[in-house]
Amino acid sequence: MHNSRSTLTLLTAVCCGTLLAGCASDVSGGGSGGGKNATKATGPIKIWYSNNAEEKAWGVAAVTAWNSAHADQKVTGQEIPAGKTSEEVIGAAITAGNAPCLVLNTAPAAVPQFQKQGGLVDLGSFPDGESYINDRSGASAGQYKSADGKYYQMPWKANPVMIFYNKKIFAKAGIPTVNPPLKTYDQFIATAQKIVSSKAAKAAVYPSPTSEFFQPWFDYYPLYAAQSGGKQLVENGKATFDDADGIAVAQFWRTLYDKGLAPREPFNGDAFGTGVSAMSSVGPWAIKVYGGKVDWGVVPVPTKDGKDPSQITTFSDEKSIGMYSACKKRGTAWQFLKFVTSKDEDGKLLEMTGQMPVRTDLLGTYPAYFQANPAYKTFADQAARIVEVPVVPNSIQMWQTFRDAYSKSVIFGKTDPQAALGAAAKAIDTLVGQKS
Repeated sequence: MHNSRSTLTLLTAVCCGTLLAGCASDVSGGGSGGGKNATKATGPIKIWYSNNAEEKAWGVAAVTAWNSAHADQKVTGQEIPAGKTSEEVIGAAITAGNAPCLVLNTAPAAVPQFQKQGGLVDLGSFPDGESYINDRSGASAGQYKSADGKYYQMPWKANPVMIFYNKKIFAKAGIPTVNPPLKTYDQFIATAQKIVSSKAAKAAVYPSPTSEFFQPWFDYYPLYAAQSGGKQLVENGKATFDDADGIAVAQFWRTLYDKGLAPREPFNGDAFGTGVSAMSSVGPWAIKVYGGKVDWGVVPVPTKDGKDPSQITTFSDEKSIGMYSACKKRGTAWQFLKFVTSKDEDGKLLEMTGQMPVRTDLLGTYPAYFQANPAYKTFADQAARIVEVPVVPNSIQMWQTFRDAYSKSVIFGKTDPQAALGAAAKAIDTLVGQKS
C-alpha cells in the first residue's frame, strides 16, 4: 500500500523520537510564555506551511488575501525549512526558541513531544478557542485533545484511508470491476489469490514491510479502526488492540503474507502506480496522482464480516495546525488561524488540494465542488468517520513498540500474532502511563 503524500513529511526514521526526546525540556504541558499579553498582542507574524506544491500554492494565496486586508498584521509565510523531516526541524526550532507562530503541517503523533518541550500554545487560552474547534470539527474534535484535556493543535485537514484498486488488473484476473468482492476478510483474501494466481499482478496489495513507526497507519490501523467500530490504538491510557478485533486484523494480514499475496520485501518505487500491485491504501490525494494513469476504483477498507460502508471508520491521516510558544503576537496568530480554517478558505483548500477539511458535513457545505468533482464524494463521506492517532505521552515510542511486534509476528511470521500483540499492549500501557 502506498503511503499518502501528506505523510511523507512525517518522521522517516525511528531516531526522530530519540532526537526530540533528547532535546526536550522537562516541561509539563504546552508553552505559556507571554501569558495574557501575548494572547491579545497583534502585529507581524511568521508561519510555515507544507512544501507540497498544491498546499504551498494555497498557502501563498491565503497569506496574500490576509495581508491585503490587514496591513498592520502582516503574515510572512514560507515552506517548512529543509531537513531530514519536518518534525525534526520543528523540534529543533522549539529548542532554539525561534519557531514560527503557526505551522500548517503539524503531525498529531508529534504533538505530545512538542507539548513536552513546552513548544505549543493551549488554544483554549483564547476565549473562543475551544468553542471554535468544537463547532468547526464536531464530534471528531475530541480526538485531538491532549491528556490534560486541552487543545494544543487545531484539527485541520484529513486524507481518510480507503482501498484503491486497479480496474484493468481486476478485469484481467476475471474479477468484477464494479462492487468487487472486497468487503469481508474472506472475500478480500479470495480476490487477492485470484489476482496473484492469474498473474494479473505480482502482488494483490503491497504495504511497506519496513519498520518505521508510522507504517501501521497504512496497513493495520485503518482496518482496526473499521473492525473495532472506531477505537483508537490506546484509549483511557490503555492499549485496546489486544482483543478479538485487534487479533482478527492481525491474522488477516498474516494470511496475506503467508500466502504470498503481500510481499515481505520492500519495493523501491510505487508498486500501485507501476502495476506491480493491484490495490493500495490511499487518501483523496491519490485521485490527482493516479487519475490520468490508472483506471481506478475505490472501496472502504475490509472488515471481518463485511460491515455496511456507512458504519466503517478509518484512519484519518490528518494534519493539524499548531501555534508555537515562541510566538509573541498570538492575537494575530489566532485570528489568522481562524481565517485559514474558515468556510471560504477550507473550500479553497479543498479545491486546490483535494484534501478534506476536518469540519462537519463536507458534502452539504460544498455541494458545488462535489457536483463538479464526483470522484471525491466517496472520500468526503468517509471523512465523517475517521479515527486519529492517540494523543498520548511517548506517542512515537508507542507506535514503534507496536510496529516491532507486528513486523516480527505478522509480516515475517516469526512469532504468534496474538502473543506478540499481547506483549506489545502491556509495554504500551507502561509507555503511555509515563508522564515524561
